[in-house]
Amino acid sequence: MASSSYGGASVVAAVLGSTGLSCSTRSFASPLSLPRLGPVLSPLSVAHHSLLEGRRFSPLRTRATSSEETSSVQVEEIFSDVKEKWDAIENKSTVLIYGGGAIVAVWLSSVVVGAINSVPLLPKLMELVGLGYTGWFVYRYLLFKSSRKELVTDIETLKKKITGTVD
Repeated sequence: MASSSYGGASVVAAVLGSTGLSCSTRSFASPLSLPRLGPVLSPLSVAHHSLLEGRRFSPLRTRATSSEETSSVQVEEIFSDVKEKWDAIENKSTVLIYGGGAIVAVWLSSVVVGAINSVPLLPKLMELVGLGYTGWFVYRYLLFKSSRKELVTDIETLKKKITGTVD
């Protein structure tokens, strides 16, 4: 057996020596010299192979195009819409307070979920509660056509309450 300053390295050298692999036992972080498993394909050889494959299936070719003009117009349109809506708001400080409150609420809920997740049994219990609620929601609102219509009307009334529009 090989001896070294690290006792575990001699065990590793003995095990690898019996399998036909070699190991340097000079230090703890010495690399193992393993046999090569096969030819390494370069990106060029893979690209050449894919080109040859592409010739076999020529009717299935597609061409990807990008339209930078369309995306830049959409971005400008979105910014102009947001600017118009921001300018239409009368009480901007209230919006900023609500936005900041929403960010704090998300952060606080993340902290609470992290604390619950650290307790050993509670994460599985919360998964069961979530699974049960999901099952109830599917049964109550999604399974039957009449209940789906009721869900849509409930969502529409909630949207009207939030936006402040009245019929």
